[in-house]
Amino acid sequence: MAFSLSKLFGSKTSNSIPGDTIEAIITDVENKPFGVSENNVLFAGLNELGGYFFFQTVIVGQLNVKSKNGAQLVFSDDNFKLQLDADMPEFESESSDIKGRYVTKIDFQIEEHDVKKLEEATLKSIQIKVKKHDLLFSKYVVIDASDEEE
Repeated sequence: MAFSLSKLFGSKTSNSIPGDTIEAIITDVENKPFGVSENNVLFAGLNELGGYFFFQTVIVGQLNVKSKNGAQLVFSDDNFKLQLDADMPEFESESSDIKGRYVTKIDFQIEEHDVKKLEEATLKSIQIKVKKHDLLFSKYVVIDASDEEE
């Protein structure tokens, strides 16, 4: 999973408007969103390094947090629930060039046997708990314009 940092942080030549919107974030970032909430967009993907699996997340939006106690990530659907803990207890949001927009990178440990379960699950929600923040993301689904015309 590779992210273009200039796209995550925003361009200095960008004409930002007050009250950054989800649509603006999705348009500004090259990667496909994994989930969306009211004020944040979740970009995520699975990665493996030396036999260890990580679920890497980047939250772009209004979340501005500094944590020394990690975070939890919870995937849910009707018949599936999986909670992951942050790989590192300490992380901090970074401000972007766009006023009111922050970028928060958090990696979560995932066991190999849970990877397949996660890949097969039809997720309804993704929840991130960090400090006093409890963010609930819905799975991002691209609506095909050709389907709307029928």
